[in-house]
Amino acid sequence: MIGGVVLAAGEGRRFGGPKQLAELDGVPLLEHAVRAMAAVPAIGRVVVVLGARAEDIRGAVDFGDAETVVCEDWAEGLSASLRTGIDALDGAATTIVTLGDQPFITAQVIARLVDERGTCRASYDGEPGHPVRLTAASARRARELTGQAGARDLLAGCRLVECGQLCRPVDVDTREELEALRT
Repeated sequence: MIGGVVLAAGEGRRFGGPKQLAELDGVPLLEHAVRAMAAVPAIGRVVVVLGARAEDIRGAVDFGDAETVVCEDWAEGLSASLRTGIDALDGAATTIVTLGDQPFITAQVIARLVDERGTCRASYDGEPGHPVRLTAASARRARELTGQAGARDLLAGCRLVECGQLCRPVDVDTREELEALRT
């Protein structure tokens, strides 16, 4: 099975609140990411990892057929969220990981990574980004990660798959960045 994980557990400190709920084009940021992942037919299960303000987010976002799981240790950093998502997809042969604050990552980019082999990640003009493709072995190693770096060390030196022609990899960390996307 190929599983999809959307990481959205943070509190949005730099944003000043739960950025998952901030709207872009009339839709919460997180919903853009969930829709893109769910639109890839090869992905058998989609898990959205929530943490801070999980109940507020569950009540405001249309998750469709995606499952939500709560990372109780979300304050430990990105690695805790990643572990929670991987654990929820226990047994997946491949796991595709995206971020809930990247509203322009498309289903085409996600499908491009699904079609690859081995552990790899999207790149944009040569710069590493998301989504990330983890094999079962990489996912097992990711369960040992700690801290805010997420899988950065695990992915160091992995193969990059150029996706710059498929989307804009913009992530939203501040209200100013969101406002710039609206203009």
